[in-house]
Amino acid sequence: MARMSTRAAGRVTIAHVAAEAGVSRATVSRVMNGLASVDPAIGERVRAAAAKLNYSPNTVARSLAIGRTQTVAIVVPDLANPMFQETLRGLSRAAARDGYRVLVADSVENPAEEVILAREARRRCDALVLVAPRMDAEQLEALLPELAPAVLVNRASAVPGIPVLSVDYASGIRSIVDHLQDLGHRRIAYVAGPAASHGDKARREGLSRPLHPVEGAEVIEIPCGAMFEDGHAAAQAVLASGATAAVCFNDLVAMGLLGALHEEGVDVPGRLSVTGFDDIPFARYTSPALTTASVPQTHLGEQAWVRLWALLEGREPEHDVDVKPSLVVRASTGRVRADA
Repeated sequence: MARMSTRAAGRVTIAHVAAEAGVSRATVSRVMNGLASVDPAIGERVRAAAAKLNYSPNTVARSLAIGRTQTVAIVVPDLANPMFQETLRGLSRAAARDGYRVLVADSVENPAEEVILAREARRRCDALVLVAPRMDAEQLEALLPELAPAVLVNRASAVPGIPVLSVDYASGIRSIVDHLQDLGHRRIAYVAGPAASHGDKARREGLSRPLHPVEGAEVIEIPCGAMFEDGHAAAQAVLASGATAAVCFNDLVAMGLLGALHEEGVDVPGRLSVTGFDDIPFARYTSPALTTASVPQTHLGEQAWVRLWALLEGREPEHDVDVKPSLVVRASTGRVRADA
């Protein structure tokens, strides 16, 4: 019985492409790896042969040949949070245009796990995007040089060679408080985020600055967290505080709080105004629609890739960015009641 050829069995190799194009296997390899040392006409012939034969390069062999995996990693504190999903979306779409894929690691709000994940992800990829890391500043500064090339998102750093895309959470939270004070609110509850969150610390710093010089103005801090269930569980503490407005750590906490207030029959914003932070896609669809501070997370993901790609190509990355959130006023905030 005649032995079936490799090509007939459907296993097209680089040798088949070389024979079809009338070039050497080394030339096919250079074309497939995107090297510029091949005549454009020959390169086109090789690509046409590859397409005709439905040839797919061996990605492992290709990685060994060019010294790259064509993947980058992103480490986030909690992928269940739509804010981080938007950052991932922006990064993935931008990276794909340059032939890269993105691997995701979720530290589940665990700073110790975050360090391990960042190191392991970087060993398996060409570069790393670290988003809103929960580790302390000293640990972060020590780790970043080890991770390079890397980009830091939603956190500040002075490590040379590490591009930074940060968010001015303090100004964002102040714009929310100013809005509430303009509506007559004087006793405001801050429904706080995770203790390890740099973003929460920055929000607290913004709240620690003197409020507008109006009589009786104060902010009461209520421990909470970062997810729906945390905001839901904080409802009784918020109501017991006597506040007429609640400034929540993020939109998820605000949505959880809104759900609990609805269950209790509490009028929003008549009895209590509620605000979030981030402006995730669901924020405009809550009932009532959520007043929040908008952060362009998809854009941050795209810009993270612009800087990471520059590092991978040996170019100087663009300047660091400090994004100022913009206030988005919706129906969940209103004027304080006269009897409040």
